[in-house]
Amino acid sequence: MTADRKQEAREKFLLGGIVVKAGLSKADRAFLLGGLLELARLAAGSPEHRRLRDIG
Repeated sequence: MTADRKQEAREKFLLGGIVVKAGLSKADRAFLLGGLLELARLAAGSPEHRRLRDIG
């Protein structure tokens, strides 16, 4: 396994852990993707971005 593939696999593993920690492991994948796409629209440093970061 190349170093790039190993890093990518580790990243996916860690992101999956975040989903489990948030209690969303049983959530519909389309729901999760929709939520993540909405979050991606938030400007870094915006009040909502900071609020959500503080929760996490």
